[in-house]
Amino acid sequence: MAGEPIEGQILLLTAAKASVPATRLPDLIDRAQTMLGRRIERYRQEFERFYAGEDCEVFLVEWGHWDEIGAELGVSDRELSAIRRAHEEQLIRIGRRTDRESEVETALEIREAVIIGVSDGT
Repeated sequence: MAGEPIEGQILLLTAAKASVPATRLPDLIDRAQTMLGRRIERYRQEFERFYAGEDCEVFLVEWGHWDEIGAELGVSDRELSAIRRAHEEQLIRIGRRTDRESEVETALEIREAVIIGVSDGT
C-alpha cells in the first residue's frame, strides 16, 4: 500500500471520539486508502489539491463525497464518521505544522478533506 497518511495518534483520538474500536479503525483507514489510492489521478484532475507532502496529498472535496465513498466501502455510518474524522483531524494537524491553521479551518467549513497516501512511485 502507498503511504500511511493518518498518524497513529490521530487514529487513537478519532476512535475514541467516534466510538469505533481502536483495533478496527486502522483496517477501515487501510480499506479507504486502497480505494482512494487507485483513484489518485482522478482526484488530481477533479479536485483542489490543498497540500502535497512526501507521504500524502490532501484534496478538498464537496460535502457528501465521503457518503459516496462509504457506500462503496460498505461501512456503517459510525465507521464512515470515524474515517472522515480521521482525515479531517490529520488535515488540521498538517495545517498546524505548515502554519496554515486558519486556512484549514476555513476550508473545512465548506468542504471535506480526503487524504491519500503516496510513495515515491505514485
